[in-house]
Amino acid sequence: MDPQIVAMIREMKDRQEIYDCMMRYCRGIDRLDREVLLSAYHPDAIDDHGTFVGPVAKFADHVFDLHSTHQHRTQHHITNHRCEIDGNVAHAESYYIFRSLNRQPPLYTTASGRYIDRLEKRQGRWGIAARACLVEIRNEFWAPTGFEGDTDYLPPSRDRQDISYLKPLRVDRARFTR
Repeated sequence: MDPQIVAMIREMKDRQEIYDCMMRYCRGIDRLDREVLLSAYHPDAIDDHGTFVGPVAKFADHVFDLHSTHQHRTQHHITNHRCEIDGNVAHAESYYIFRSLNRQPPLYTTASGRYIDRLEKRQGRWGIAARACLVEIRNEFWAPTGFEGDTDYLPPSRDRQDISYLKPLRVDRARFTR
């Protein structure tokens, strides 16, 4: 087969596997399915989710406790998604919308932002190696002025200072949750 076609098929397959990784993350979170959630990451992955920064196994504990305690249901939607693949490393930016039905008023909350990921293909499997979650917009219940909660998360920027331009993405260990 033509080497150019083989390379194109490999890239398409890699892109689909990376996108599938994002979908496993959403499904795992929303179904409170630890195995599915962790399958989106490599075991040594680090996640900077603002209110929690650290190893992915501890992130899973944190987020499942948070969502099962405070929400009846959640939905994580991926909208815009792009990735740059360089061999066995990829950098992805995935816009998300989060919605929840809460156990206490306000009953509905919404937030949106971006997941900035460094993914690696190890032993033939793509997984998140490092993630930074940026929250850009919250509804009026979470952020009446639009800025409440910003100090917990890495700041988004509308220029080349934005973390999405940082390659390779590295999570600052000084931010680890204590």
